[in-house]
Amino acid sequence: MSTHQVVVGLDVGGTSTNATVLDATGRFLIDHLVETPSCVLDGPDAALDALLRAMEHVLKLTGTPAASVVAVGLDTPGPASADGVISSRGATNFSQPAWRGFDFRGALQARVSLPVVYNNDGNAAALYAHNVHFGARAAEHSSISAIVGTGLGGGVIEAGRVVRGVAGMAGELGHVHIPLHGLLAEDQPLPECNCGFAGDAESIASLTGIERNLLPYWLTRFPQHELAQVESVRKAARLVRAYGEKRDPLALKIFEQQAMALGRLFTIAANFTDPHVYFLGGGVVEAAPQFREWFLAKVRENTALREEQAKLSRFVLVPKLDMAGARGAAIAALQSIDPTSAIQRT
Repeated sequence: MSTHQVVVGLDVGGTSTNATVLDATGRFLIDHLVETPSCVLDGPDAALDALLRAMEHVLKLTGTPAASVVAVGLDTPGPASADGVISSRGATNFSQPAWRGFDFRGALQARVSLPVVYNNDGNAAALYAHNVHFGARAAEHSSISAIVGTGLGGGVIEAGRVVRGVAGMAGELGHVHIPLHGLLAEDQPLPECNCGFAGDAESIASLTGIERNLLPYWLTRFPQHELAQVESVRKAARLVRAYGEKRDPLALKIFEQQAMALGRLFTIAANFTDPHVYFLGGGVVEAAPQFREWFLAKVRENTALREEQAKLSRFVLVPKLDMAGARGAAIAALQSIDPTSAIQRT
């Protein structure tokens, strides 16, 4: 790969696409968030047109000729196959019938006449976190990433590469069942996930878990709480973090349960992949520093590592999460062109 060649990373969300450009030396050519409308709610054709505009926009911002682009990295929320085919049932962000079973990666590749490498958004963010942490030694290490948002995303990285699985479903950490004994209060109902599971990690450690399971229960224990007066539990759920930052007792109960859930999830990972690093990302770690450190300490406290593992493993926050998807998508594209490539630690 020539030093004048680049790859583009495209992180497609429900409302916007984030884009970046990565050169052959492993340097990102833009250091801030570059967003354009994703148009996914208007269907596949509109979304593909929007992706072309996103590419043109970021190339113009970086002064990069289109002819220099040798590959494109694409990531989207799931569920989708390892090759970027949207689930036959559709998805939250791809709800129109035209998206069901749509080959998003293949369609973009046909439009741009370049190789397109696909990952889901959790895997892309995990790949970026891993590479920015380990730099040139990324291929010598392994990591697990858990990213708390509306759901619970994540990724498994082994030897610097995403573990995707035969159907692209590896790293779906949110849907791993975790032990609940000692986590739930004695009379607390079994938490249910939107996927149909009960008692998986996402049913607790996610914004949806707060809205659907945790907040309704804890409001019965704090009936005079201000959040009980908010017009909908959905709006109230989005306010819980701000209360946590103020050390509110109800909010701390909720976040302590989330931290316990993540710790138990990492405990499973410790016995399954035994990674070098456990990455944690999402809204809760973008909070005020004191609250963020309290939460990370609770996660660490609830991760049961053997003595040998504890000496070697680290807990680290996912950096620059708003750009992590696009950057991880770009890294995957660069790896497909040059397997020995390593990004600069920026």
